[in-house]
Amino acid sequence: MKKFLLILLLLVACAGTSSAFPFDKYTLDRKDLPEAAREMLDKYFPKAKIGMIKVDRHFLKKTDYDVRMVNGTTIEFKNLGKWSSVDCKNREVPEELIPGAIKRYVKKNFSELKINMIKKKSSGYEIRLSDDVELKFDLLGTFKGAVIDN
Repeated sequence: MKKFLLILLLLVACAGTSSAFPFDKYTLDRKDLPEAAREMLDKYFPKAKIGMIKVDRHFLKKTDYDVRMVNGTTIEFKNLGKWSSVDCKNREVPEELIPGAIKRYVKKNFSELKINMIKKKSSGYEIRLSDDVELKFDLLGTFKGAVIDN
């Protein structure tokens, strides 16, 4: 009987703890995004309609935000609202989001292709071109390598 009560008490405590820390939230309200994220959306995607915003709260970590547009574009934001990834699927990433050195490299070497995705990482940038070739660059925009998906 003591074991049963102990297990029941633990289950109630766990259930109470999980509801006290909501980890994910799904919404359509831009007000749930940090100011910097709202400004980025207004500036670079003014006409795009939001299909879903996922507010991803990590236990003892920062919050991430995933925004999915109706047109298929996906943008990931870090805690303070700075973008970390923009995936426009078959559309072109807004040119202003791409560092100058990367734009020049792509224009010189892949002039007929568009940049459909860009990711900012601590080690540099990754981009995906319209022919599904992925290019890697360091933080200064120096080309580091390519990955070709078959």
